[in-house]
Amino acid sequence: MSAGPKADGAGPRLGPELLNRSLQLIDLTAEIYQGMPMFGLHQAPFIMVNHTHEEALTRLGVSLPFTARNLLISEHTGTHTDAIYEYDPDGPTLTESPLEYYYGGAVCIDVSDTRFPDRLEPDVLERAVERSGQEIRKGDIVLLHTGTHERLWPSQSYLTEYSALSEAGARWLAERGVVNIGIDAVSIDAADDEDFMAHVVCKEFQIVNTESLTNLSKVSNQRFTFLGLPLNLRGGTGSPIRAVALLGV
Repeated sequence: MSAGPKADGAGPRLGPELLNRSLQLIDLTAEIYQGMPMFGLHQAPFIMVNHTHEEALTRLGVSLPFTARNLLISEHTGTHTDAIYEYDPDGPTLTESPLEYYYGGAVCIDVSDTRFPDRLEPDVLERAVERSGQEIRKGDIVLLHTGTHERLWPSQSYLTEYSALSEAGARWLAERGVVNIGIDAVSIDAADDEDFMAHVVCKEFQIVNTESLTNLSKVSNQRFTFLGLPLNLRGGTGSPIRAVALLGV
């Protein structure tokens, strides 16, 4: 999938070739919309029209109609990343966190043969890395392709019936120098893990995680550059992101 205009023909009037890019980009981001599945602790998205095209003409007296909407969303809506501060009161907020947590060299490993309620244990991860033909390097971002988003989104089962990291699995990744753990499920922790032990490991190692990714089958068993930059939210505990994989970079 290359960057460029959508299949519906939307694009610049002077031709879709204006959007041609030399980089191959894969979008790993789920759509944000009102009514989407959300982890229970977080505010469900509420989206309302601030003004319509017609209202801009009448209320503002302008000659060019424009429209805008208002968003009430959690910092942890949809495809998002966490600041360490979310799970460590002494950890850095988003504005205190190095951006290098959120972009850089990455590998995606296929663990989709491990299904709910089984968890991603060290032996599962080790086999998946071996099958991938890749290696985990210190400073890497590692994405876990569980297949959850492909199978269950947007059903409510997406919030409960997914394979997640065990404490040992999270520790196995952290001990290899991973700085950001990503997953195509609502959380890196299992729905019934009330102690959030994968997040506890992230706190211990002062690393971050990225949740609710999608399209990981398109980058499975590959190395690429990952970009998942958060908004520059003062005091932020996390942020929705536009996550992408840049291939060949």
